[in-house]
Order: sequence, then structure tokens, then C-alpha cells
Amino acid sequence: MTEPSTKQADDSVITSVTNGVGRIELNKPKLINALSQDMVARIDEALNAWRDDDSVKLVLVTGRGERGLCAGGDIKAVYNDIVAGTDENAKFWNREYKMNFAISEFPKPYVVVMNGITMGGGVGISGHGSHRIVTDSTKVGMPETGIGLFPDVGGTHLLANGPGELGTHLALTGQPVGAGTAITLGIADYFVPDAQIPDLIADLTAGEDLESVLGKYAGEAPADDLAEAADWINACYVGDDAEAIVAALAAHENPDAKSTAELIKTKAPTSVKVTLAAIRNAEKMTLDEVLEQDYRVAVTLTGLPDLKEGIRAQVIDKDRNPQWNPASLAEVSDEQVQSILTTDHEDKVFS
Repeated sequence: MTEPSTKQADDSVITSVTNGVGRIELNKPKLINALSQDMVARIDEALNAWRDDDSVKLVLVTGRGERGLCAGGDIKAVYNDIVAGTDENAKFWNREYKMNFAISEFPKPYVVVMNGITMGGGVGISGHGSHRIVTDSTKVGMPETGIGLFPDVGGTHLLANGPGELGTHLALTGQPVGAGTAITLGIADYFVPDAQIPDLIADLTAGEDLESVLGKYAGEAPADDLAEAADWINACYVGDDAEAIVAALAAHENPDAKSTAELIKTKAPTSVKVTLAAIRNAEKMTLDEVLEQDYRVAVTLTGLPDLKEGIRAQVIDKDRNPQWNPASLAEVSDEQVQSILTTDHEDKVFS
């Protein structure tokens, strides 16, 4: 039996129920399904409606278009809010982080196809799910240090729980990884070739058993792109001192380590130091504690110069030449980092 979709005035997220499958389709393909506050609200409302609905057996999340599941939050909207000086960014993050937690504790299978670009907020709507599928085209990452932000949406929770220092490396550099590394990192579970995803979706929405469908289509993932880098990554990313990490990378004999040191130097220094501290904290935190930390940090960083400047350089003017303030890791004090991590704001994610 197929139940009709509820008519939706805004079609940026399309929800429907077919044969017990609650579908969430992100539908802004020109923007690689970048999340707005309305989209987050729509996803959250669907999960709330389906949580205790016995007619819904599982949730399936996909993104329309060929470019990917979700490129993250709409950072032009973030920029516009900073310029306008309103509190829309704080409202967005508060609602988004609540949604991220709701995904993590959803009582039914939450199946998400992480094809193509799955970054930032896209990791938030996928990484906390129960059945996370990557494909040939998957490029998953948390690139926030490049715009003056940090890996939020519970990203530090996911990255901190990866093997060795792989998560730390990906958090500081913002580099995306493919399917094999995503599975190694623990932010994905199954590999299904892109060409077979339509058949997988068709079988699920026809009412076939989830485990049978995964058994039919899931196969051996491609090799972990960073497997050979594990030695220098684990050797260099030790401790809580970002400057020492960069120095260790620069001094390492492996040329990839040396180039990584140069890459980190291009990122917002405040973001790099805050990200490292947030990851180390996340190792000892539950997801809800991490998301509360995320909210404190995100709102505080909104009031500092780098986020506006980073978005300007990458997306508005596209000169790719951000002028960070402070301009170097040495200029960012431990006291500043701790203040960013711990400063409370008027609202909380979990009261």
C-alpha cells in the first residue's frame, strides 16, 4: 500500500510514506541540498511524527540531484545574518543540533544514502544514523576550519571516536574522504555502488526487508585512501598543542605530512585551536554534551571576525584569500580557546 505525500508549500524537503518507509528527500539540487532553517524544521517534524507511528517501519534519507546528499548549511544565509546582526544563526544551530540528536536516538532504522558531496551539516543528518550507505561518488568531510567555523553538528563526536588520530587529521585539515576511509573512520557502514542505489531505493519502498536489501546490494568498499598515511598521522597528531602538531608534520620525512602542515596554516588559526580542543573534549563526552558544546562555540564564533571573513573569501567574493584575525596559531591563547568552548548563551540545546 502506498500512502500519498502530504502537500507541501515549500518543496525544499519532500516527505512521504510508502509501504512503511518514511522518505525524506532533500530537494535543493542547485545548492547541493544546503540546509536552511526551514529544511531542518521539516526533517525534525517528520522524525517526530514517525517516531511513534507504527505504520512507519524505517526512515530513508536521500538528496535529489547528481552532486550529493548535502553540502552542509547554507553559509550565504549565515553570512547575511552576521551582516544583518540578527539571531537567526543561533536559532538555526539550536534547531539543527536538536535534530542531530533526534537522529541518533531514533528508535527505528534510519537509512541514509551519502552519495556525492556530504559535508558539514550533511554529516549531521547522516553520521548519527543507524544505517549509513556510501557510494563510489562519496566525498564526506567537515571543512569548517577553512571558513572560520569548526566541525559542529556533533562532528567532533564522530571524529573523536575514529581510529587513532585520523579524525583529528580530518577535522583540522577539512579534507574530504571517500567511501573506504569513511567506513574506516566509523561514519559509514555500507558500500553500495552508485549505479545500484535506484534499485536499492525501489526495493525498500516496495516493502522488502531492510537487511535483505542491504545483503543484496552492499559490497566490499574501496580501499581506505588514508591507510598508508596512518603512521605519520598517528605520530604527528598527538597531544593538545596545535602548534606542536603543525611542527611535527613539517618536520616529518613524509612529503604528505609536510604538505599537510602547510595546509593547516591556511586555515583560520582560532578555528584550528578550538577544533583541536573540542575534539579532545569530545573523547570524554556524550553526543548531547558535544552538541551543547557545539552550540556554545558556534554562537561565540559568530561574534568573532573569522566566520564572516572566511565566508566572504570562499563564497561571496571568492578571492580565496581570507585575512584571519588573529593571523597565526601563536596569537591564539589557551584562555581564548577555553572562553570560546565554555561561554554560555541565552539559550541551550538541551534545557
